[in-house]
Amino acid sequence: MSKKDKLLLKIQKRPKDFTWEELTRLLKSLGYKSVKPGKTGGSRRRFIHPTAPPINLHKPHPQNIIKQYIINDILDLLKEEKMI
Repeated sequence: MSKKDKLLLKIQKRPKDFTWEELTRLLKSLGYKSVKPGKTGGSRRRFIHPTAPPINLHKPHPQNIIKQYIINDILDLLKEEKMI
């Protein structure tokens, strides 16, 4: 099983400990690219895909754990786009 498959299985279980690094690795493995925010971007991050809608998120801080509602939104988007 590839790392991508393991991350997909993990996020689909909606874990309480899914980290920002795991999310960025998963999105990159699905074809998303991280776009640098401007000078005043702060903790905002944008992920773009050639065919799917962009994903705009706030990087969590000071903890590194992704909130449940964000995981749900990302799973909904990936299912709509037939990426999972």
